[in-house]
Amino acid sequence: TVEAYAHQEVPFDQLVDELKVERSLSHPPVFQAMIALQNASGAGPELPGLRAEPAGAEVGAGEGYLALYMEEDERGLDAVLRYPTDLWNAATMERVAGHLLTLLDAAAADPDKRLSRLPLLSEDERARLVAEAAGPPLEVPALPAHRLFEAQVARTPDAVAVVSGGTVLSYAELNARANRLARRLRALGVGPERRVGVCLHRSAELVAALLAIVKAGGAYVPLDPADPPGRLAYLRQDAGVSLVVSSAELAHAADGDAPVLWIDREPLDRESPENLDGEADLDGLMYIIYTSGSTGRPKGAMNAHRGVVNRLHWMRREYGIGADDVFLQKTPFSFDVSVQEFFLPLVVGARLVVARPEGHRDPGYLREVMEAQAVTWVHFVPSMLAAFLEQPGLERLAALRRVFSSGEALSRELAERCLARLPASAGLHNLYGPTEAAIDVSCWPCRGDDPSRPVPIGRAVANTRLHVLDGALQPVPPAVTGELYIGGVQVGRGYLRRPGMTAERFVPDPFSPEPGARLYRTGDRARLRPDGAIEHAGRTDHQVKVRGFRIEPGEIETALLARPALREAVVVARDARLVAYIVAAEGAAAPPAAELRAHLGATLPDYMIPDAFVTLDRLPLTVSGKVDRRALPAPERAPERDYVPPTTPAQKTIAGFWAEVLGVERVGVEDNFFELGGHSLLVARLHARIRERFAREVTLVDLFRHTTVATQAAFVTENPDAAPAVTVAQQRGTGRAGLRRASVGTHRGRR
Repeated sequence: TVEAYAHQEVPFDQLVDELKVERSLSHPPVFQAMIALQNASGAGPELPGLRAEPAGAEVGAGEGYLALYMEEDERGLDAVLRYPTDLWNAATMERVAGHLLTLLDAAAADPDKRLSRLPLLSEDERARLVAEAAGPPLEVPALPAHRLFEAQVARTPDAVAVVSGGTVLSYAELNARANRLARRLRALGVGPERRVGVCLHRSAELVAALLAIVKAGGAYVPLDPADPPGRLAYLRQDAGVSLVVSSAELAHAADGDAPVLWIDREPLDRESPENLDGEADLDGLMYIIYTSGSTGRPKGAMNAHRGVVNRLHWMRREYGIGADDVFLQKTPFSFDVSVQEFFLPLVVGARLVVARPEGHRDPGYLREVMEAQAVTWVHFVPSMLAAFLEQPGLERLAALRRVFSSGEALSRELAERCLARLPASAGLHNLYGPTEAAIDVSCWPCRGDDPSRPVPIGRAVANTRLHVLDGALQPVPPAVTGELYIGGVQVGRGYLRRPGMTAERFVPDPFSPEPGARLYRTGDRARLRPDGAIEHAGRTDHQVKVRGFRIEPGEIETALLARPALREAVVVARDARLVAYIVAAEGAAAPPAAELRAHLGATLPDYMIPDAFVTLDRLPLTVSGKVDRRALPAPERAPERDYVPPTTPAQKTIAGFWAEVLGVERVGVEDNFFELGGHSLLVARLHARIRERFAREVTLVDLFRHTTVATQAAFVTENPDAAPAVTVAQQRGTGRAGLRRASVGTHRGRR
């Protein structure tokens, strides 16, 4: 401060220019809060025959900033709080003034206490905030999910449980198949706390396998066949799976150190179809789902039966879900929203419609299957919801009752568009929850007449608590930003084989009377609204959400730096795209983007591969020597190539798809999809069009490897005799009225 006084004559406008602060009409630049102390003598002048005393100046509304003016007199300090009335109301400012007085009283009473330990809240306010952090109490059945499913089987054995393509299973048939597989798993040593890998395409067989593992007492570990082999090998090793359940067509993904049970080769008909004896411990492990890791490796979040059952039972009661509902299961089972999609319909007697493999990426297919199967319940991440709302014919989804959204911030504009585009019967609900706490922990019903910006994440679900705390684990006042902590029954068990990380993120719960209770520290910034709803306010770290995927940039950066040609790498999210900034090693040239994408594709899933790569001479640094992420330049559009028109039928078709998906007028055969502005979600749209048009089986990974029109056209015509991909019409099923029975055969992927 003393050094700053030496330059106090510098014009403010020059300071703003030097700091390169973004100008805004909504607030003044550089600072938005000010404290001024007038400590000069306030005594009036001595004049013959006159008595003079100071008169307070008129204080008007603040000009876009908050100002606290203080003046000393013989009684102590007089203070005036000035604020812009278009930002805050009188009640809020009175509350702020009260918190300041509480702070000053505490400081005067104990001047040696650290500032961070001094209270802002009165005891009554603190007690009220702690009480209001809790969701409603709810009595939950003391049974694991598979026992609730078995009870439903006893009530409605002949009702349809699962529809998957041409396969239709009743509750009794699904239960019998799961029991047979569970008995085989038991014979192979599966029991409590034993981890079982599952590497299957989305199918009826996958549903039966998940049920079988928990029936046998084990915990399932999803191994998504779409992930690269290197990542799957790491997950198998890190999870310490004792067994992998898979099918012969996925041998390339499932084979490894652990033994594999090939469900399409196993003579399961010899096993008994009856329910197994024994009860799973409600606090026993149910599943481990891996999330992106800041240290460069994914980490496994462990969740127990008790938290999952609480979440399922709360949703059943909150939304009146019953036997007449139809759920669409489309979330990849390596994400925790899938747990709700798989198990909730099966414990309430509803019907589970399983989307085809990779179908979750195709909004056109999803609309068609939702109409054909009269789906009443569906979940979208906001970015996919935006793509889905572009589809024609949404008014025909007359059966739709509930649309749930989570995974990333839901904008007010998207919420309004959803409520306007879908039938009036379809309510929209915003949910929030990290993988470390069973599925979702808060909810908010969206209404067209609600002007909230941003859309709140809402209030805590039953038997769960959401606290907004400061660095000392003390509640912060409403409207003050703090960190969101989760308490209650849905808090998970921690990270597998990561005791240090578990201790850092799962901390002792100071608000719970239960011994050993813990809070999960989310890393999400949040604030309480006056009505008790919670607003999300960003992250305390560099973790990002891109198109619903939770990504730790450090994992991508570590993978990039495995290349000796690179010295530094930083990954950020810009405009819903991942951008990698790289610095070449001394004496080396930065590898081309296509080469880096191929390198990352060997160990990372496609959603973690950056959409753009920017080569820099050096990374910008802050004064403290850290990377200044705000100073990283926006990726420039790639320089225009010489236009080479498409000539073959395949090239012309694919160039037309590109133009449609990317919104450009002209596409040449040598253009690069990502350099034209493509990203992962647009690749998914392109993938859907190519699969429906060409006979060659094409995966998303193929499109990440072949990034020009020429290479994509050559790839799809390489084997013209290949069997055609299954079309949307062929996958529709027969609808509600004419369901036909089919035995569970081996699922053969996308064909």
